[in-house]
Amino acid sequence: MEIVQQQKEKQFKKMNLNSLGKQELVTFISLVLLIIFFSVTSEYFLSLANFLTIGLQTSIIGIIALGMTFVIITSGIDLSVGSIVAFSGIVIGFSLKFGLPIPIAIIIGLLAGTMMGLLNGFLIVKGKLPPFIATLGMMMSLRGLTLALTNGIAISGFDYNFSKFAGGKFLGIPNPLIYFLLLGVLVGVILKFTKIGKHTYALGSNEEAAKLSGVNVDKIKYFAYGLTGFLCAFSGAILTSRLISAQPTEGMGYEMDVIAAVIIGGSSLAGGVGTILGTIIGAFIMSVLKNGLNMLDVSGFWQQVIIGIVVLSAVWLDKRKSK
Repeated sequence: MEIVQQQKEKQFKKMNLNSLGKQELVTFISLVLLIIFFSVTSEYFLSLANFLTIGLQTSIIGIIALGMTFVIITSGIDLSVGSIVAFSGIVIGFSLKFGLPIPIAIIIGLLAGTMMGLLNGFLIVKGKLPPFIATLGMMMSLRGLTLALTNGIAISGFDYNFSKFAGGKFLGIPNPLIYFLLLGVLVGVILKFTKIGKHTYALGSNEEAAKLSGVNVDKIKYFAYGLTGFLCAFSGAILTSRLISAQPTEGMGYEMDVIAAVIIGGSSLAGGVGTILGTIIGAFIMSVLKNGLNMLDVSGFWQQVIIGIVVLSAVWLDKRKSK
């Protein structure tokens, strides 16, 4: 019986990997088709400068989406990502104003974001709150705290060297894009090749079965939300560096863009399905779509309509695939 069960498990894993591979291929083809479409309809789209701009725009949302992939695979959700971005930026801003060295200020901001992510995990694990409610409350309270600490006024006057963190380039590639790709590789390895990744999938597929199999589901939830908080803080550091100021309104609306990127990338809101590669492609699809629509002079209002339709289509396809 054990041999038969092992054979069934191997067959299921093989089928699941094939399914994920097909999903990533479909998503990639969609990205290529978008690029071809906008290249034909806009003479300015197909240029190295524009592609670097798209990469720069993708990096902020994409870095956060890497963490959100873990959360969604566990069948959770995090609506507080935009607020954590702003809060972490403000913490970095205050640290710099107090005269702390730039690396120390960034580390403090990363720790602050990670702590907020872990607090989300605590509310879900110990408080037994649904992820939607816990992170919605965190989104509102943390945004309010950020505005209260700054009186709604940006913090500025930093050392110009701080701008090099996000404003620099390596071989002509903007630093934020390099950070995004490196973090994507690191997080992708964790998800695909480590025990944490395997347990993340197990938790999202069936929490009770995961518990019976010896998976510490509470630790996995803490890890998923803590990682998301850390990556939000990283994006907050990039934004603060690019603007040379800490804006208390940073990150507003990011939660929708991040969730959209993850869903378009093939992750299922039901949990148990998703890859980092798919999320990276999904993030680029979002940026290419926005960039191309801007070049076609499409109104921002209609852009929201189009992106909403794309997200609804992705969710609908996911439901069909699940059935």
